[in-house]
Amino acid sequence: MQRRQFSRLIPKAMLTAMLGLSMLAGAPGLARAEAPAVRLSHGYGLLYLPLMVIRDQGLIEKHAKAMGLGEVKTNWVLLDGGNVINDAMLAGNLDIAGTGAPGFITLWSKAHGIPRSEVIGLGALSTSPLWLNTNNPNIKSLKDFSSKDKIAIPGIKTSLSAVLLQMAVAKTFGVENYAKLDPMTVSLSHPEAVGSLLSGKTEITAHFTSPPFSYQEVKDPKITRVLNSSEVLGNITLDVVFALKQFTDKNPKLTQAFMAAQEEANAYIAKNRKGAAETFLRVSKMKLSQEEVEKMLADPDTQFSTTPDGVMQYVLFMDKAGTIKTKPKVWSDLFVPEFKTRKGS
Repeated sequence: MQRRQFSRLIPKAMLTAMLGLSMLAGAPGLARAEAPAVRLSHGYGLLYLPLMVIRDQGLIEKHAKAMGLGEVKTNWVLLDGGNVINDAMLAGNLDIAGTGAPGFITLWSKAHGIPRSEVIGLGALSTSPLWLNTNNPNIKSLKDFSSKDKIAIPGIKTSLSAVLLQMAVAKTFGVENYAKLDPMTVSLSHPEAVGSLLSGKTEITAHFTSPPFSYQEVKDPKITRVLNSSEVLGNITLDVVFALKQFTDKNPKLTQAFMAAQEEANAYIAKNRKGAAETFLRVSKMKLSQEEVEKMLADPDTQFSTTPDGVMQYVLFMDKAGTIKTKPKVWSDLFVPEFKTRKGS
């Protein structure tokens, strides 16, 4: 049927409406609809400070509005441990999450090529030394742990603490023995583990943890530090931010709003240590002094940057240990395309 014949069958008012919709759809500057809300998570410790600043200052809402997305709602939850976070993401209960780099790499490898489950990194989050602290006076090094000892970590095998411990064990006993201390690990949230270690009344004799928990523990004279992760593995990225790839594909501007919010949060932390410490105390509700948190932020090994540093160390180790089946060719394969021009590793 010719176009002019077809048009005769359509009422003039309807034809005008259709033409108007067509013009609107093709009009420049009009964004297609994106999600009106975003669900995010962060953990307990100082490594999640940029996300706490974003939450506290409403930075996603600010940047989303500036990008023409209108009023965007953010829903935050507190989650700790790579296993728990990965499960929540795959269950469709999270859009964006902060997590340990190993947990993210595990999920990236597992879900690679599966459209509904694929994940993508939105950038690095933080780095800081993890300390392995103990209340057992007989433990001076990794070689002194026995079957009677129990090491608290937030998640077995795939959490940041779990994989860093394996990497440290591999350097001490050889890569073939990377899992030597795994039978001694117990899954506990960092706050719970602090209480157990300091009480000395539970099976927990050690805790591999990040600030502020590591600092809290060594204030007790009965606690000694066995290991500093930075001294063994270098000051590499510990935590990253990631999302379901289908979320970033459907919500490109909202994704950009989050990334802009994180850059602003990092700049705020760098320029205003006092304000950043106040934010941490307000959001985390931890019973620490302002001075204590500022001291932790003053540690040169505690850094907040979106550019990944050393994530391929995890990939190479986890591939060699056989804990991942698919690995990226280069570090940038793990992250959104914007990172391909950065000098990461």
